[in-house]
Amino acid sequence: MANPFRRRMKLKRLSPFMLINLAFLTLLAVIMLLPLIFTLNQAFKPVTELFLFPPNFFVHHPTLSNFRSLLMSESVIPFTRYFTNSVLMSAITVTGVVMVSAMAAFGFSKKKFPGSAAMFSIIIVSLMFSPDQVWITRYVVIANLGIMNTYWIHILPFLAMPVCVFLMKQFIDQVPEALIDAAKIDGAKERTIFLRIVLPMCMPAVSTIGILAFQQIWPETESSLLFTSVESQRLLNFFVGSLTNGSGTTSSSVGSVNGVAGQGIQAASALVVFLPFVIVFLSFQRKVLQTMANSGIK
Repeated sequence: MANPFRRRMKLKRLSPFMLINLAFLTLLAVIMLLPLIFTLNQAFKPVTELFLFPPNFFVHHPTLSNFRSLLMSESVIPFTRYFTNSVLMSAITVTGVVMVSAMAAFGFSKKKFPGSAAMFSIIIVSLMFSPDQVWITRYVVIANLGIMNTYWIHILPFLAMPVCVFLMKQFIDQVPEALIDAAKIDGAKERTIFLRIVLPMCMPAVSTIGILAFQQIWPETESSLLFTSVESQRLLNFFVGSLTNGSGTTSSSVGSVNGVAGQGIQAASALVVFLPFVIVFLSFQRKVLQTMANSGIK
């Protein structure tokens, strides 16, 4: 354990500007934590506290009734099915994004082939387009592939993420060519070089790509809304959205979520959707910072 006396000595050595800067950043961190604290408190508030005026920021009598109501909500498909779909589709898609981005980046970085520079330039240009601008094109492609009303709609459209390829290439560029040449002299094949040498050296980038992919896939609702009409294939965030705006095919119990009883379900579902973001990011934040420092992004 660090000595408290040493900590006080370090604080005394800080200049007044550094102390002011530290106080400002601490205040900013507290302000940024307020939405998370508010969401956490709302999820555990009983219905009586949800409608208090003036409202209470902190819960006084925490309860799990909101989560029980969410699990027992009377909809066409149970809540657990939506949650399972989201977990499985996110896990499969994140794994696919990591592998596709890593293999593409390895080819662009360590293999010289005709048109490689032009293809990578196209990937860089595609970073300027937001996902909303390509939904019509994506719909046409998915319809022509014949994967409408299948689970593939949650996987295939997200496998190609230009930002992930870019970050991975910037990291693989730093892998020494001499190391790869030495592995080839020892008889290692391309698959062995990629899986046992390049990929382990780029684990910070792999973690960052996983976070970026998860952040895009977990809250995704458009594929459930546009590409499938099968309720059992839809994801959790679509279900939560149907609770909020009354859309979807939910029955009377969930459809009346805008009433008094439904506010607790909304609060609990918001926490269920939001909490995985916090857990994933806090688990890999050091890897993210290391990737940004080594990829040239400031």
